[in-house]
Amino acid sequence: MAKTIAISGKGGSGKTTLAAMIIRYLCEQEGTPFCNKSQNGNPHRGAVLAVDADPNSCLGLMIGVEPEQTIAEIREKAAEKSPTVPGMDRVRSFEYGIQQAITEGRGFDLLTMGRPEGPGCYCAANNLLRQFLDKLSGAYSYVVMDNEAGMEHLSRRTTNNIDLLCIVAETTALGAVTARRIFELAEKLPITVKETGVIWNKTDKAKELDGINILGCVPYDQAVCSASMQAKTIFDLEAGSSAFLAVKEILEQKMKVNPVAMGK
Repeated sequence: MAKTIAISGKGGSGKTTLAAMIIRYLCEQEGTPFCNKSQNGNPHRGAVLAVDADPNSCLGLMIGVEPEQTIAEIREKAAEKSPTVPGMDRVRSFEYGIQQAITEGRGFDLLTMGRPEGPGCYCAANNLLRQFLDKLSGAYSYVVMDNEAGMEHLSRRTTNNIDLLCIVAETTALGAVTARRIFELAEKLPITVKETGVIWNKTDKAKELDGINILGCVPYDQAVCSASMQAKTIFDLEAGSSAFLAVKEILEQKMKVNPVAMGK
C-alpha cells in the first residue's frame, strides 16, 4: 500500500507549490523521472500518484499536465445512474471513467477531483471512489494529495488513511489561526491521520503553536516566483532552489521519508 501525504492550507499559502515540490522530489528519488509505465502498460512500481483534491485545480499546471476529465464529472454521472460507457454496469463504468481520468506525467500520474458535490446524493459514488482509490494506490509507492483548507474530499472519506498531513501556512496572525483550525478539523476527520504538522512557508523562522508539531520552514525563493510568472513547471526549477532544498530536508529529516529504501 502506498504511503499517503496530504497537503492542506488556505488559498495563497503556497500549498500547491509545495505539493508540486514534494511530487518532484519523490519522482526523482524513485529514479523514474520521465517514465511511469512499465512495458505491459501497468503503473510503474515506483510511480507517484498525484491527487488534485482542491476545487481550484491548479496542481496540474504546477507539474506540467492538463487533465481532460475530473472525478467530479464521473461521479455526477454515477450519482445520476448514467453510465460513463453505454452497455456497462454502473460499477464497471465508474472504474473505467476513473482510469480514463488519470493523466500521465513525468514519473507520476495525476488524478483531478474537480468541483465539490452538487445537491444530489453522492454516497454510493463516493463509496465506489474510495474503494477504487484504495485499489489504485496499491500500484504506487506514494500518493500526494493537494487539498483545500476545508479538506472536503478527506472529510467525505474519499480515502481511508493519511500517513502525513502537512498544513502549509504563512507566519502571520491569520496564518496561525488558519493552521490551528485545519489542525482541529483534521482531528475530527472520519479517517486515520497518523501524523500532522505545520510547514511555515516563505520564511526561515519557525513560529511555535501550542500542541501542534512544526515540520519545518520553507524560505521565500524568488526563483519559485519567477517560474510561476513565466508559466514554468516545478520541474523547470533549479535543483539548488532554496525552497526546494528546504522541502527535501523536511521530507528526509522531519518526516523520515526515504523513497529509495521504501519504494524498492
